Amino acid sequence: MTAKLDKKSMLEMYSKMFLIRKFEERTVIHYKAGQIPGFVHIYTGEEGVATGVCSALSRDDYITSTHRGHGHLIAKGGDVKLMMAELFAKKTGYCKAKGGSMHICDLSLGIMGSNGIVGAGLPIAAGVGCASKMAGKGQVCVCFFGDGAANRGTFHESLNMSSIYKLPVIYVCENNCYGISGCVKDTMNIRDIAVRADSYGVPGVSVDGNDVIEVYEAALEAVSRARKGGGPALIECKTWRHRGHWEGDPDNYRDPKECEEWLTKDPIKRFESKLVSQKIATVEELRGIEQSIEVQMDEAVEFAKASPEPKPADLYEDVYA
Repeated sequence: MTAKLDKKSMLEMYSKMFLIRKFEERTVIHYKAGQIPGFVHIYTGEEGVATGVCSALSRDDYITSTHRGHGHLIAKGGDVKLMMAELFAKKTGYCKAKGGSMHICDLSLGIMGSNGIVGAGLPIAAGVGCASKMAGKGQVCVCFFGDGAANRGTFHESLNMSSIYKLPVIYVCENNCYGISGCVKDTMNIRDIAVRADSYGVPGVSVDGNDVIEVYEAALEAVSRARKGGGPALIECKTWRHRGHWEGDPDNYRDPKECEEWLTKDPIKRFESKLVSQKIATVEELRGIEQSIEVQMDEAVEFAKASPEPKPADLYEDVYA
């Protein structure tokens, strides 16, 4: 399916990618300063995947996310002020400081939650897909997961069930080549994770995850098919995280030459080059977008810093079991 995108849509994509990048850069700064507790897993370098996929969705569609989920949430429309406040463990955060980086959700946007357990979003997505099919409103669910999760039983169980019942779930594997410190070439005996779709009788495709338009086209086709009752699909997006597995990871297990090669494929720089070379946007227009996002991130950080911390009594709110 060939994407038919106008200038406005493509600039919105660029804006979303740049917003994700700047959110993560601010996260790194304030995590190192000791202002963000817990763990953070940075999405820098993978912006083309979340943006391309979520650009093919409607507001009332659903997503499930991962421990590296900031990009997914922003691409689906998440509020960066509420996200940053959650990272800062403030009461104004999405989950009132009870979720942190790995457990943010916004049901009003169809964000069914990021998840600190590898592969845990896969069966959740199957359940959401089942509910969507029963509701009959044409909604779909996108399930983001990593290459490491593709080796877990939840991956196979979820694809099997979704294929049997033709559930409207699009499984998006963000293959960034490493599950913590283990390289995919050492953890699976296949070149493309997408071939596993054949085992369940569903379409599977591998795409360049650092090309936002290629990702968008693959997602658009899978979403259109799912809305029409065609069932699930598997999209493998080959990409690269610019930083370690978690912030603070020494990242001494990756070949520096491999890192340098992947950095030349930066999804934002590639998209910027395409927009300018094809005369879709000028450099000045893009710099203007970037400046407005810097201001937006200043406001998000200030909101988080100024927000109140939760009180001990708040521990008993929103607890149902």
